[in-house]
Amino acid sequence: MAYNISLTGGELLMRSINYRLILVQVFVAIFLCINIFLITTFFRKDFFYTTMRYILFAITLLSDCLILLATNSLLIFSYFSLTMKMWLCLIFYILTSVYTFVTPVTLTAMTLERYVAICMPLRHGELCSTRNTMRSILIIHGLSSVPCIVFLCTLLASTSLSFYIQYKVCSVEMFVLHNWQAHIRSAISEFYFLIMCFTIVFSYVKIMKVARAASGEDKKSTWKGLRTVLLHGFQLLLCLIQLWCPFIEAAVLQINFMLFINVRYFNYVTFILAPRCLSPLIYGLRDEKFFLALKYYALCGLYKKHIFT
Repeated sequence: MAYNISLTGGELLMRSINYRLILVQVFVAIFLCINIFLITTFFRKDFFYTTMRYILFAITLLSDCLILLATNSLLIFSYFSLTMKMWLCLIFYILTSVYTFVTPVTLTAMTLERYVAICMPLRHGELCSTRNTMRSILIIHGLSSVPCIVFLCTLLASTSLSFYIQYKVCSVEMFVLHNWQAHIRSAISEFYFLIMCFTIVFSYVKIMKVARAASGEDKKSTWKGLRTVLLHGFQLLLCLIQLWCPFIEAAVLQINFMLFINVRYFNYVTFILAPRCLSPLIYGLRDEKFFLALKYYALCGLYKKHIFT
């Protein structure tokens, strides 16, 4: 979803708080550099791109990079009141809409992978094979595209060709022409929210049972997996709250424009930027093998210890 700030009726106000735009650029640049380094590390070792959890991790990194680039571009376009044809804005909307869902759906798939690894270890190799991982990626993108496809169908049924050749400042709100469109989008987002929350809770409860019954090294490994699921749950919660932000912002806009600007800025930083910095924490630093690979390449090969088996 495009979290861009409209300057209509408030251009002078936005100019006076340009430090926020600069701060966002700093955050985006830092996150992109970290993610690019992680993606580069991922492709340098065949162990990573033949293991399901690392492949899904790479998908989240690529999705996060695309979301950051697209939403930040729209933020800049809106800040400087740069217009574009609506068909081009629609392309931006499609990309941001699909990949807004790709990240939480992938996180859900990663949680299920941890559930299989801990609760069904004998079937983990079969269920989480490279071939099944490729199928999972297709399913993830298919499920993530459903909300966008539904919304596009409602949009195409409500607009004429002339709508797409107009020049306007790009904003997702321009595609919501009727209240019932917003209601449909809200219903789909809530449905996805419930399914993903159920999956997280189910996996957590099952892993908790295994953790209590395990002993020794198995217990340590299981509790580590449990903490990973908890972090996925927190990251997923932030991503899912993001799906509700447009409805909160629309309500706030009716009350006060300055409050709307502050709420939208807070939502962008908290529910778009923040979840994107948790992926490097969960698998970039907490995962032993990936951390050793990062350390090895960060030190230009001077750190010799690595355990890619």
